[in-house]
Amino acid sequence: MTQSSAPQLPPPEERRRLREAGSLTQAQVASRVGVSRETVRAWETGRTTPRGVRRDAYAQLLDALAKETADQEDAVERKVTKDRALTPAQAFDALYAFCAPALVRQTYLLTGRRELARESVERAFQLAWQRWPEVARDRDPAGWVRATAHDFALSPWHRFRPRYRHPEPPPADASDRALLDVLLKLPPPQRRTLLLYDGVGLDLPETAAEAEASTPATARRLLHARAAVADRLPALSDPTDLHDRLAELASAERLRAARPPEVRSGGERRARFWTRAAIAFTVALIGTTALTLRTAPTQYEPPVPPGETVRGVPPRLAPGPLSDRELELREKLRAATASGPERLVPQTG
Repeated sequence: MTQSSAPQLPPPEERRRLREAGSLTQAQVASRVGVSRETVRAWETGRTTPRGVRRDAYAQLLDALAKETADQEDAVERKVTKDRALTPAQAFDALYAFCAPALVRQTYLLTGRRELARESVERAFQLAWQRWPEVARDRDPAGWVRATAHDFALSPWHRFRPRYRHPEPPPADASDRALLDVLLKLPPPQRRTLLLYDGVGLDLPETAAEAEASTPATARRLLHARAAVADRLPALSDPTDLHDRLAELASAERLRAARPPEVRSGGERRARFWTRAAIAFTVALIGTTALTLRTAPTQYEPPVPPGETVRGVPPRLAPGPLSDRELELREKLRAATASGPERLVPQTG
């Protein structure tokens, strides 16, 4: 086969986009084509180009992914064209399908926990569904959900949950383990700033707004985070290389989000549960108050304090020495008893 008849490949960035759109990891693409994961990574960054049989297999896979993505986009476009006025559920499902897969991978970089990343994204979308009129009118619904998911994922209370007390297995690749270890050792504000700026690609004001910090403070966090990463991994001192490696690390794990109807129904079940719990607590409080009012005494009788006189009874006195008058009376009584009248003795007749 000559070079002119070789199949054409899309640019490196489009190759990675097609793989992520198909929810495939680099390891899965490598397994299908028959190469190593490092080779697929080099193809997606443009460092090398596939040749021969590998090029044909890679081109066929990308072509299939491109057709599948185009079919999905056409289906969405036809649905939107058919009914321009989307229902709230349809609009929510469209936002979820667009944001959830990438958001789960981003949240994984924040926490290093796969289950917590999925839970954070689902809880964020459940909250968005509860506040859908507010979220639908927001100028950036995706940013609203992303900020909520990141806040939930970085909550310090997760360390007290039994399911998150032990670390999860690290990535299989050594370079991925090293990068994830560096990220998790950064302070949470610096980690979040680095992810938003170098990972998601927001500019500095947008990063500051989403991280709820001033622009100078956000710039300092970004510089400190980049310096810490470059100190441990000198090969990532270039922000462009760091951006590519963050994208590769996020896509290395197969992290699938739940389906939109499941998220909506889960949020509705949670809302019903807490509503019923609040009603039950209110009923219990009302019943306890009514029982207390029913059984409580109608007149308050204060207890008798100790040491006080009760109904005229004098308090007890301790024994002590007799007074002069008492001594004189005692002597008088003793003398009168000794000189009293003689006892009468009956006489016989």
